[in-house]
Amino acid sequence: MTSQTTLDKTGPGDEASESPSGPAPAAGLRGHPWFTLVTVAVGVMMVALDGTIVAIANPAIQKDLGATFAQVQWITNGYFLALAVSLITAGKLGDRFGHRQTFLIGVVGFAAASGAIGLSSGIGAVVTFRVFQGLFGALLMPAALGLLRATFPAEKLNMAIGIWGMVIGASTAGGPILGGVLVEHVNWQSVFFINVPVGIIALVLGGLILLDHRAENAPRSFDLLGIALLSGAMFCLVWALIKAPAWGWGDGKTWAFIAASVLGFALFAFWETRVKEPLIPLGLFRSMALSAGVVLMVLMAIAFMGGLFFVTFYLQNVHGMSPIDAGLHLLPLTGMMIIGSPLAGVLITKLGPRVPLAGGMAATAIAMYGMSTLDTDTGSAVMSLWFALLGLGLAPVMVGATEVIVGNAPLELSGVAGGLQQAAMQIGGSLGTAVLGAVMASKVDSDLAGNWKAAGLPALTPAQQAQASEAVQVGVPPIAKGTPEAIAAKITDVAHDTFISGMSLASLVAAGVAAVAIFVALLTKRGANAEAGAGVGHV
Repeated sequence: MTSQTTLDKTGPGDEASESPSGPAPAAGLRGHPWFTLVTVAVGVMMVALDGTIVAIANPAIQKDLGATFAQVQWITNGYFLALAVSLITAGKLGDRFGHRQTFLIGVVGFAAASGAIGLSSGIGAVVTFRVFQGLFGALLMPAALGLLRATFPAEKLNMAIGIWGMVIGASTAGGPILGGVLVEHVNWQSVFFINVPVGIIALVLGGLILLDHRAENAPRSFDLLGIALLSGAMFCLVWALIKAPAWGWGDGKTWAFIAASVLGFALFAFWETRVKEPLIPLGLFRSMALSAGVVLMVLMAIAFMGGLFFVTFYLQNVHGMSPIDAGLHLLPLTGMMIIGSPLAGVLITKLGPRVPLAGGMAATAIAMYGMSTLDTDTGSAVMSLWFALLGLGLAPVMVGATEVIVGNAPLELSGVAGGLQQAAMQIGGSLGTAVLGAVMASKVDSDLAGNWKAAGLPALTPAQQAQASEAVQVGVPPIAKGTPEAIAAKITDVAHDTFISGMSLASLVAAGVAAVAIFVALLTKRGANAEAGAGVGHV
């Protein structure tokens, strides 16, 4: 693929030029690559933060709003589902209308939806506005990558993506820490209200600094049928996987949605070969490296996001930590991602992505195996070891897989490529929460009755058994009011031991997923089209 010149759409007073051979000097702040990086980092920080900050607030939301375990899962799943379904279409919007505009609209909408969640008084409203958060976040994320791709020259792009990945990684891993502080010292609503001032800052910076970049052959029309087919197929797939634990994997409804998803993807693929300007040119996937990068993001997110969902309940409900203490115990994970991401950018620039990505997934697999050995008596030092190794493993994957996907796509499809990268991560996160949640629920259901009986506790009715199982899935002992202290202690031991057995199995499954990803990482290679960017700005 030959390099494309970049057409820069500027407002009055902005200076821009076409530069087929390299970057041209920027006029002041507008269009400056490093200031652009700072601006998009502030925006994506909100979206990445909200992927995990809510995890630490889930117990408080559950208690305050009287939510069930399934409803708490939907606070996470609704957000990820909306992101996953919308990201590729949102990336196409950026390619068509400009990444600057879509980024700013995403910032405003995300901040507004966050404020609305903070004002909500029922679980239904929280889930609804979380969906809106996901939709506006979908506009913001691929636009950020498109702006970086168009602004930085090839030799600086990996470093920029490394810092961008550091922000996402630090925000993702740091969410529980910030969430712990806010939940413990303010309230769970503040977890969402904090996005309002951050959004205002991102909007002001974006208005002053961001410069629109569009490739010469950017799309001029929309593949409306393709959007409908892809969105429907992705929705049916994720919906089936989320609902399967409640419906049952052998239930007809589960397989009906899976079949509808397969049919939708097949029709989408057929249609994309017929339409003049397809939503996703299928020729993109002739690149083995790009395809491997997408799969790698899905597998990484399954292991990471699925595992993290249970860790917060483990720290708070099994070890009895406060929200802020639970967040601080995850600091080794955050710290290693902050340190590792820019270093991974340098390493990938020198060695290429293959070795760092394979090594990162190997470290992730070992860390998830280590987390399967955690129990009720595990000390902070052992926890910190596994959390730190997980952060060290995730950092090169966040950076390298992003560069592989975006760098192997032509400039005029940088938004779609960014959407693919983010969609893969969000689908993986949703699948991780759903599938590992199903593993947890199945293990708890199968072990609880036996453990309960072995402890000599009074037999439960089927209704009581179901209620107890739901509580144990989040590490909460199902102790009725007025239960004698000795009996309560036995129930607590049974609940925690059963929760640990479920979490251990889920962690082993995550370790297996990460191990498979090692082999996928070996199929990647350096981005072939990164030199197409850097239309404007000096570095």
